[in-house]
Amino acid sequence: MKINSIHLEDFRNFEFFDSDFEDVNIIWGENAQGKTNLIEAIYLFTGAKSFRGARDKELIHFGCDKSRLKIDFVSSDREQNAEIEIKNNRRVKLNGVNKKSAAALGEEIKAVIFSPVHLSMVKDGPRERRRFVDGALCQLKANYRTLLKEYSRALDQRNSLLKDLYKHPELDGMLYIWNQNLARTGAKIIYQRLKYLEALMPYVESIFSGISSNREKIELKYIGAAEYEADLQSIEKKLLSAFNESYSADIMNSTTSKGPHRDDIEILINGNSARIYGSQGQQRSCVLALKLAEASLLEEMTGIKPVALLDDVMSELDEKRQDYILNRIKGLQIFITCCDKETILRLKEGKTIQLSEGKEI
Repeated sequence: MKINSIHLEDFRNFEFFDSDFEDVNIIWGENAQGKTNLIEAIYLFTGAKSFRGARDKELIHFGCDKSRLKIDFVSSDREQNAEIEIKNNRRVKLNGVNKKSAAALGEEIKAVIFSPVHLSMVKDGPRERRRFVDGALCQLKANYRTLLKEYSRALDQRNSLLKDLYKHPELDGMLYIWNQNLARTGAKIIYQRLKYLEALMPYVESIFSGISSNREKIELKYIGAAEYEADLQSIEKKLLSAFNESYSADIMNSTTSKGPHRDDIEILINGNSARIYGSQGQQRSCVLALKLAEASLLEEMTGIKPVALLDDVMSELDEKRQDYILNRIKGLQIFITCCDKETILRLKEGKTIQLSEGKEI
């Protein structure tokens, strides 16, 4: 897909904004001029909430009662348009037809987003890495979000039982039943994660190799309660064994210590932990490779080519890595924000948009 143009009214610091786009678009200017706001506006058309965690009322220009956003785009080999009105809630239209929810836009408009907040995927604990894989799977598998909810409910019920067992040991027999339920649902989650990482890795390796000019190698390693093979029955059996083995510790701590809610995806550069040993530039390169690989796999599996939204991606990258992003990513429409005018001079082909106080200058 490709976004041809955007129109904004009373959105964030934009009172009125119109622009058309090319394959590569650099949005630049000083801090707090609206660069990230423009990226955020585009991302809302995927049907998702703000990647910055903002509530809808915070998206409306100060002193106004609503925002209006519109894009013209090409998807499924045809010209289309979409509109979003943000007031008390969001109202959306796709090709002039009212839709029940903003999520309906995600059927035609897809994007992957890189933001500095996503560096926590490498820098922080396992939660952000699980969230990356689970979020990608939710876009690809219609039932995966339901699967996560089922597991969460079963986990809450097992944890509740663990708290009761301390005072009521006669309920011990119930724990085995919940172990089975949790293992059955948890195995499906782990199986889907393993299959996704298997499909993602060739793209990650190729992109990271390009970013690092073939100087570094990236690996992803799934860390769970056991060494899992990509076989659903085997995973369920090992997960059930892990729940049973952690019986005493789980009762003592009143919580479930093993399972997909505790698993991790370790990121390695040349065999070493990117979190512990990676430089700022290497860590940023890891996240960028994962995000661009997500876009490639999304296109392969859905037939829709997402746009890539890269917010403040150039910071802490050397010139070779910046050149790869500016001039060597092919097949995706890209939006890049930056502050440094020198970055623009290295762009060989594309459009630059300079923003100042919510206006193009």
